[in-house]
Amino acid sequence: MKALIQRVSTASVAVAGETVGEIERGLLVFVGLEKPDTEIIARKLLSKILRYRVFDDAAGHMNLDVAQVGGSLLIVSQFTLAADTQKGLRPSFSSAMPPADAEVLYEFFIAEAALVQPVATGRFGADMQVSLVNDGPVTFLLSAD
Repeated sequence: MKALIQRVSTASVAVAGETVGEIERGLLVFVGLEKPDTEIIARKLLSKILRYRVFDDAAGHMNLDVAQVGGSLLIVSQFTLAADTQKGLRPSFSSAMPPADAEVLYEFFIAEAALVQPVATGRFGADMQVSLVNDGPVTFLLSAD
């Protein structure tokens, strides 16, 4: 399981021209699910995301997590994060979790996040248009390990 997180001052996701999720200050979280991923892995990655200190403290140092700044999460499924790009010029998606299983785990991830943090989402499997203002820019690729 991988997550690409971006510190944002605002972000939104639209499907067919309709905004389905939006946040102000917080983290835009793109989630890629792979075949061996489980609820245990999802919880571990979520814990890491929620505790990752990417917001500035009073001294201007990245020392605060999303909750400490009153931020929100915008969680978007990102199938392409599961791509194997090691060989050739075309990504392989053989390691990606099958869509039906991935949707269940994605919904679990969202539900767990919503227990502790304000959450907005994209729409699983949809053609989405994501808009954001990356604050920094600050972007990190995280995994559960």
